[in-house]
Amino acid sequence: MDTFTQPGDILVGGIFLVYSGYNFPSVKFQEMPKPISCKGFHIRYYRDVLGLKFAVDEINNSPDLLPNITLGFILVESCMSELRASESVMSLLSGVENPVPQYNCHKTSNMVGIVGDMASALSLPIARILGVHHFPQISHGASSSALSNKVNFPSFLRTVSSNMFQNIALSQLINLFGWTWVGMLIVDNDVGEQGGRAIRAEIEKNGRCVAFSEKIHLSYSKKKILRVVEIIRQSSANVIILHSTEPHVMALFDALFDEGVIGKIFISSVSFTITPGLFSRKAWKVLNGTVGLMPKTRPMPGFESFLQSLHPASNSTYPFIKLFWETAFHCSWSGEGMQETGATSTNNQSLCTENVDLKMKIPELFEIYDLSYTYHAYLAGYAYAHALHALLMCQPADRTCANISSIQPWQVLYSLKKTPFRPPSGDTITFDGNGDVSASYDIVTIRIVNGEFQLVTVGTFNPDAKAGHVIDVNTSQILWNERFSKVPQSYCSDSCPPGYRKVARQGQPSCCFDCVLCSAGDITNITDAAECLRCPRDQWSNEERNQCIPKIVEFLSYQEPLGIMLVLIATGSSILALGILLLFIRFRETPVIKATNRELSYILLVSLILCFLCCLVFIGQPSTITCLLRQTFFSLIFSISLSSVLAKTIMVVLAFKTITLNSPLRKWLGPTIPRSIVGLCSVLQISICSAWFHRSPPFPTMNTEIANYKIILECNEGQKVFFYLSLGFLGFLAMISFLVAFLGRNLPGSFNEAKLITFSMLVFCSVWISFIPAYLSTSGKYTVAVQIFAILASSAGLLSCIFLPKCYIILLRPERNNRQFLGVNKDLRH
Repeated sequence: MDTFTQPGDILVGGIFLVYSGYNFPSVKFQEMPKPISCKGFHIRYYRDVLGLKFAVDEINNSPDLLPNITLGFILVESCMSELRASESVMSLLSGVENPVPQYNCHKTSNMVGIVGDMASALSLPIARILGVHHFPQISHGASSSALSNKVNFPSFLRTVSSNMFQNIALSQLINLFGWTWVGMLIVDNDVGEQGGRAIRAEIEKNGRCVAFSEKIHLSYSKKKILRVVEIIRQSSANVIILHSTEPHVMALFDALFDEGVIGKIFISSVSFTITPGLFSRKAWKVLNGTVGLMPKTRPMPGFESFLQSLHPASNSTYPFIKLFWETAFHCSWSGEGMQETGATSTNNQSLCTENVDLKMKIPELFEIYDLSYTYHAYLAGYAYAHALHALLMCQPADRTCANISSIQPWQVLYSLKKTPFRPPSGDTITFDGNGDVSASYDIVTIRIVNGEFQLVTVGTFNPDAKAGHVIDVNTSQILWNERFSKVPQSYCSDSCPPGYRKVARQGQPSCCFDCVLCSAGDITNITDAAECLRCPRDQWSNEERNQCIPKIVEFLSYQEPLGIMLVLIATGSSILALGILLLFIRFRETPVIKATNRELSYILLVSLILCFLCCLVFIGQPSTITCLLRQTFFSLIFSISLSSVLAKTIMVVLAFKTITLNSPLRKWLGPTIPRSIVGLCSVLQISICSAWFHRSPPFPTMNTEIANYKIILECNEGQKVFFYLSLGFLGFLAMISFLVAFLGRNLPGSFNEAKLITFSMLVFCSVWISFIPAYLSTSGKYTVAVQIFAILASSAGLLSCIFLPKCYIILLRPERNNRQFLGVNKDLRH
């Protein structure tokens, strides 16, 4: 293993990523297995090592922190391998390159703690080993929430927050942009699976769905990587959450570019360190527009000057300096150190030289615009310094004091947990009971502008901020990739507009649904409504089903054409009947008028006038008074009319039966019988109406059952039995009149009124028999119109059949208006 030691009175170990990958040797079982060989020395990771050294140099030069005590460190690289990380921590604990468990071979100085590793997957095995020894470990990048469990990892602390808050931040970020359908890429290890489950649970808790969740690892074959590429291509999700360290997805990004899948937006977790130097130009194209979380970082004054002083002199105190020089200037040291580093020289590389200027390449090489993780390694150094200062500089009476020769790691761990620390620039930081610091993230985005990589901070996430400001993002600063000119949409199904409700697709996540129009009478006034809302009783849904509107109020009014026509007919008919009445009064002494019983004719004409006029009561908005008058007034007036017709029919029959002077029927020819018939029938109808009023009087009502979209204002007749009883009584009178008139149709006389009454009753009965099915088959205002038409038609039949022939004789054939023509004459009859 590559190691570097900077001596000091007290030592701190460091396990860092310096290489981005490794080669796992094949095992042939014919020889001793070869160790893992590292590959891909990466300057961005190397910067974290320099961050710790920068902190140690500042501490050693500080007169206030650990005065007269020098802090040293021993560095080992983990090579992105859990196996290598476990081997590294055993080597640091034992103090020899080939680890000896439970032995401490540090001869000159005590090692009191370890800084690292950055990746959660690498920190987990380290923390398990160090927890057994109660040996303090401070990670500068491991965010797995599992590491907060002090039962399993009692000596683990970190200068970054737990991803428990990262899960919330990712979920709120997705909610902020309105995404409901996202994919997930997670690293294929325990940390990736645990973190992926936590992220997924938080997303689904907020009503979002995960389209797919695929694993990825740097050891995957090309076939497995292409399978993941195809899943991403076929998915309708435009947004993919990336929960992995960057070396594991390098090959995937290149494959996505090669396969033409470059239109997706990635949302990276804290585990993904955005470092352009690690990725190819093809991967940059795929990553364009990526939005990610980064641990909150503050400036490190003097760090850039520190980097400018890097030099590979023979007495250099910088760790891994020659490896860095080879990578930065694409050269080799003529094979020197190649065996230790595991690197291989190529023929086209030039020889490295110390006489080159590094200053101009510092910003590009070290990506100093983003000091995340390097700053947290820097904080880890100050955390140890303040804890050691508290232990070594306290009063001897304090039991927690220690001296430099006998200081124990468990004492340092205890001091770390209760000692606040503060770097030269920044706020005071304290570890909580779980070894975590307060959560805070920067939200960054990747821009590729004119082929140049830019990392821009566009927002923050602070769970301790007041409500409404926990997550704050300036979306105008985000430049999405060339596929999207504005915030991309990512959903399984299009949103359901107002008026529709969501219906889940069977066997698919809740974000996949169909939109179904609300039923009539139901509405939704929001997008993606789960259920429709019922409109109030007096309202109905519009055609779009997005609002309730007042129902149409329907009744037969005076303003509509049908009502106007019926009013005109009723008025005209009543005027005609009034004219006939006046004509009868004018010619009351003529034989035609006398022969037809003037008193009954007057009663009948007056009742017919009222029959025509009672139609007006049926028109207009129903009220309590009009509902009471409609059926009762109609029933009473018609009973008078029909009783008058019945009386006239009986009197005609009697008149022809009493031609001889000695006939016993002549005594009944007086006004007693017709008056009695009219009075009796009227009293019977009045009795029916009185019982009707007493038991269940008609009343106005709003009918919403016949038609859902309208309110029909109508009169409820109360108990239908009284309504049908009154109509039945009128039918009884009509049938009796018809039968009597029919039996007397052949009586002698040139002007036999029985024939006229027969025809009138035939018309009357035909109208009201056809009225019954028409009345039962219509609804609303048309029911009222049918009844008005029946009243008008039947009244007009009586008026025309009984009185128009008489008017014809009076006005047009006066020569017939004499007793000889109306009398019983055989010649005239034959």
